[in-house]
Amino acid sequence: MDNNLAAAKVIASARRKRTKLDSLPPDIAPRDEAEGYQIQRAVHDLLLPQFGAMVGYKIGCTSAVMQRYLDIPHPCSGGVFAKGVYESGAQLKAGDYIQVGVECEIAVRLARDLTPSEAPFTAEWVHESIEAYHPAIEIVDDRYVKWETIGAPTLVADDFFGAGCVLGQPVARSAAPDLLNVVGRAVINGKEAGRGTGADVLGHPHNALAWLANHLAADGRGLHAGQIVLTGSLVKTVWLNAGDSVVIELSGLGNVAADFRG
Repeated sequence: MDNNLAAAKVIASARRKRTKLDSLPPDIAPRDEAEGYQIQRAVHDLLLPQFGAMVGYKIGCTSAVMQRYLDIPHPCSGGVFAKGVYESGAQLKAGDYIQVGVECEIAVRLARDLTPSEAPFTAEWVHESIEAYHPAIEIVDDRYVKWETIGAPTLVADDFFGAGCVLGQPVARSAAPDLLNVVGRAVINGKEAGRGTGADVLGHPHNALAWLANHLAADGRGLHAGQIVLTGSLVKTVWLNAGDSVVIELSGLGNVAADFRG
């Protein structure tokens, strides 16, 4: 068994069993983020039978507040699986996660493929590929013994805290406001827990989408019509307690809500 597959099996097993992941043994731990992404693809293959098809991507560390929080100065990406996507109003169990948290995001749904041969992509180019925007709660899970020391390559291999999302109603691209001016609020149990704007996401959420398309194209992969992309949090991650009620408000795009029962 090669080292990447061995690492992927350890990570996938921890995800399935909901056990905390510790640092990987030195002989199989990814040495850099490029190796982390190779392991990530193997993890996806191992998780498909339980988590469903991959229906899109999440982009992490696209805002200054999240880059400071995680001490990673550039974007990273992970997969989104079908069985982790919920509609607004979802009643979820906090106990289905190790330490569940939420983030305030603008999600996009693609109208067309973005193929590697079309790279390099710009924000203007990917804008034309968007069918609709959704207000979104990204669900994250601190499934690590100590994420601060596990290292970015291993976080990448494990989808960078990703655990799913809750999507609000779509807003057609033609009807959407200027994303630079969209104000996002994370409201927990009726109290604001964080606030940011679309401009906080790499200067514009379309820049994040272009980054992802170019990142995938460099590896010969593309994005596909119908896929969802979470473009990155406007606020610092909010870690939840069992019983918390979450509302994410995005001005001009609407609200999305979920409850995390005990």
